[in-house]
Amino acid sequence: GSHDSFSYWVDEKSPVGPDQATAIKRLARISLVKKIMKKWSVTQNLTFKEQLEGGIRYFDLRVSSKPGEIGQEIYFIHGLFGIKVWDGLKEINIFLEQHPKEVIFLDFNHFYAMDDSHHFFLINRIHSAFGSKLCSVECVEYVTLEYMWEKKHQVLIFYHYPLYEEYPFLWPGSKMPAPWANTTNVHKLLQFLETTLEERSRYGTFHVSQAILTPRVKTIARHLIRGLKNTLVHRNLPMILNWVKEQKPGVRGVNIITSDFVELVDFAATVIALNDLLLEEDESAT
Repeated sequence: GSHDSFSYWVDEKSPVGPDQATAIKRLARISLVKKIMKKWSVTQNLTFKEQLEGGIRYFDLRVSSKPGEIGQEIYFIHGLFGIKVWDGLKEINIFLEQHPKEVIFLDFNHFYAMDDSHHFFLINRIHSAFGSKLCSVECVEYVTLEYMWEKKHQVLIFYHYPLYEEYPFLWPGSKMPAPWANTTNVHKLLQFLETTLEERSRYGTFHVSQAILTPRVKTIARHLIRGLKNTLVHRNLPMILNWVKEQKPGVRGVNIITSDFVELVDFAATVIALNDLLLEEDESAT
C-alpha cells in the first residue's frame, strides 16, 4: 500500500485545504508558503497508474469539497488540493479493465468540508466508476482471491463515515484499522509496528501497518526547504525496508503495509515476496 496515495500532484494555486489550521491558511497567502507546503504535502511521486503497475494494491485516500465552489465536486487533499476524485477513480478503473484478476483496496478514511449531500455525490461516483466490480461486505475470512475471481469483483471500498450502512458495497472503516505511530523517530516507529501487530485482531478485520514517519511542526521549521522526502524518508527507508523483510504474513503477522515514496526502494516487491512464506507453509503442511 501507499500512504496518502494521491499526493503525487497538489495544486499550489488552489486555496489551502480545510484539513489545515487557521494559522496555516493565513500564512499561505504568501506564495512561498505554498511552495514549502507542497514539499511537505507530497508523499508519493508516482501516479495511480504507475503505483498500480509497480504492485501497489491498497490506496490511502483523504477527500474534501472545495469550500465556496459551486456544485459538489470532491477532490483528494493533503494540505493542498489534489486531482478530482472522479479522475482518479477512472484512472484506476482503466487498469482494472486491462487486468481482470487484480484486486484493489480503496480506503476513504478522512473527509473534510463534506455534508451528507457531498457523501451521496461521492458514493454515486464510486458506484459509477466500478459498478459490478465492487465487492459487497462479507466476512473478511471469506474474501480470498478465488472468491473475488469467481464473483468477478475487483474493488473493496472502506468508508469511514456512517453512511456506509446504507450501501452494501461500502465496508465500514472498522474493518480496516490502521494504527498511526505519529513519530519522527524510526526506532519508535518500528517498536510501534511490532506492538500493534501483537495487538492485531485475529479475525474479522484487515490490518494496516503504517511504516511512515510523521513530521512535527519543529521538524518542518528546521528543514523548511528540504521537504519530507529529503528530511525523513530517504534516510530512514532502508531501515524500514529491513523491518519489512523480517515480517511474516498471515493471522499473527502483517497484512497490508504502507509507505511514503514507494518507488525509492524495492518496497512493493519486498512486501509481495512475503507471500511466498505462506506458500512454503502450505507446501510443508501438505
